[in-house]
Amino acid sequence: MTSSYWIHDLSPFLFRFSDTLGIRYYGLAYVIGFVGAWWLMLRAARHGRTTLPAALVGDFVVALVLGVLIGGRIGYFLLYQFAAVRADPSILLRIWEGGMSFHGGLVGVLVALGFYAWRHRQSFVHLGDLVASVAPLGLFLGRIANFINGELWGKETKVPWAVIFPQSDDSGLPVHLIAPRHPSQLYEAFLEGFVLLLLLQWRFWRSDLLTRQPGRIAGEYLCGYAFARVVCEIFREPDASLVLGLSRGTLYSLAMFAGGLWLIFRRPARGA
Repeated sequence: MTSSYWIHDLSPFLFRFSDTLGIRYYGLAYVIGFVGAWWLMLRAARHGRTTLPAALVGDFVVALVLGVLIGGRIGYFLLYQFAAVRADPSILLRIWEGGMSFHGGLVGVLVALGFYAWRHRQSFVHLGDLVASVAPLGLFLGRIANFINGELWGKETKVPWAVIFPQSDDSGLPVHLIAPRHPSQLYEAFLEGFVLLLLLQWRFWRSDLLTRQPGRIAGEYLCGYAFARVVCEIFREPDASLVLGLSRGTLYSLAMFAGGLWLIFRRPARGA
């Protein structure tokens, strides 16, 4: 019996030097995402769309990189795999084994933003707007890399575009008998990444929200991502046990949505 569904057989390596060493698409997604964010923010600085001087954009991106990597790594284990890190704290350092959390990375970015705003006397909410306008680029590339890696797959389904992910079953069944699943990584790449990037770049360049309502673009990003993530969680296999009947991704996104609403409807303070 031959399966009518595509069997995922993509390599996670662009170039491979050994079993574990090589240039991975996931790593490239981070590099291209940060370089793209740097270019977009540099362009904004040169066109006078931000108070951040062009000369400081590079340093700002470095701070964001550290926030994403440290926060994403720690957040993954605290939010999804706490038992594993409690049993073996050294697992935090074994980055080659994978494990990053968007919500943990978000907290890391907020810490980096706060420090950078204080150090260079910039408005925290303004820098938040700037980062929010470019962040979906990294999400788009990261979700594509998740699909290439064959990880974070969706729930079982019979839709025509379903994919068989061999890693999703460890029962020893022949590959063609493994249940097909939603390619939820691609759903997330489209909604959390592509759509949100177009929307926020349009708001950033074609509105006066940066000066009239600082923090509004960041709020729209939080609400937009949270909405997209909750929708995609309907099709995605939960990463960990449910909480109050909700997946962890849904629960954390609801908290993001609340924060986004506060930013959208708050009354900006003078100089914010």
